[in-house]
Amino acid sequence: MAHAKKVTVDVPEDLLRRAQKATGQGITGTIRTGLQLVAATGAYEALRRLRGRVRFSVDWRELREDR
Repeated sequence: MAHAKKVTVDVPEDLLRRAQKATGQGITGTIRTGLQLVAATGAYEALRRLRGRVRFSVDWRELREDR
């Protein structure tokens, strides 16, 4: 991790509890995971826009037969 910034955030207790249960982490880890997911949203959107526009030279059925 590069430089960390300490912040104070007010979050609903129920939301934090559910998020911690989902991540299996403490408060800091849960907040970091959430921020990483938000930051990755742009990449996910770009991938969604490519759906149906990218052609692959390998057939997915052939890949499955390789197993």
